[in-house]
Amino acid sequence: MISKQETLNASILIVDDQESNVQLLGEMLRDVGYACIASTNDPYKVCALHQKDHYDLIMLDLQMPGMDGFEVMEGLKEIEADGYLPVLVITAQPAHKLRALAAGAKDFISKPFDLVEVQTRIHNMLEVRLLYKKLEQHNQMLEQTVLERTAELRASEARFRRFTELSSDWYWEQDKTGHFTMIYGPVFEMLGIRVNDTLGDQGTLWNEAEREILEANLAARRPFLDFVYSRTNPDSSRQYLMVSGEPTFDSSGRFTGYRGVGKDVTETMHPYEESPANK
Repeated sequence: MISKQETLNASILIVDDQESNVQLLGEMLRDVGYACIASTNDPYKVCALHQKDHYDLIMLDLQMPGMDGFEVMEGLKEIEADGYLPVLVITAQPAHKLRALAAGAKDFISKPFDLVEVQTRIHNMLEVRLLYKKLEQHNQMLEQTVLERTAELRASEARFRRFTELSSDWYWEQDKTGHFTMIYGPVFEMLGIRVNDTLGDQGTLWNEAEREILEANLAARRPFLDFVYSRTNPDSSRQYLMVSGEPTFDSSGRFTGYRGVGKDVTETMHPYEESPANK
């Protein structure tokens, strides 16, 4: 809502080549408390004044020598990028009212002036104009908030990726069917896994007993931490991988897949293999 004080503090420009009309309208406005009133008798100055001061309301006489009100409105349209022309036309000719509205004016007052009509139309138009400006400001704030939140999310994602890189060799996500949908890190080079593969796509290289345990965890949708399993490479060497994962669910509680991290721990497992107790 627009308060009475906001309306009375709105900026108004009176444009009329007759100084007596300017003084009369100014007195009508000041009598009810409007405080920010400017005026000019020169229609050629209107666009420059509005470009500088961005008035909330321009009271514009239509019949002026040299440049009439319709020409002034054409110039104002180029300034108002948002398309809202805050013009209240002043005219003594009924035929000009419809033409003025079609040209972009928002309302009109008739000569000779009626005090109640002038005050009512000015108040109503200012209220709409100020509401329009508030909406525009709100939209700008909302757009800025969206930009800020987007930047925060991107920064958070970058931090998350960096943390994942430091704490593990790769990050992975699977859909509910077990296919990999996202992988960060050198897992392609280390395992030859492709996006849309599943663990089962890697054939007989993996230790079957360990694989069964891992797949049982996945099938039961249980989280698992630091699970180690191994495979035999084509050169007969042994490779050990440690993975952690957790199931994911949507807002309605439906299972959507898994996500987790993985790490090659072959180097740390070799001393364990070579220990006399394990020969």
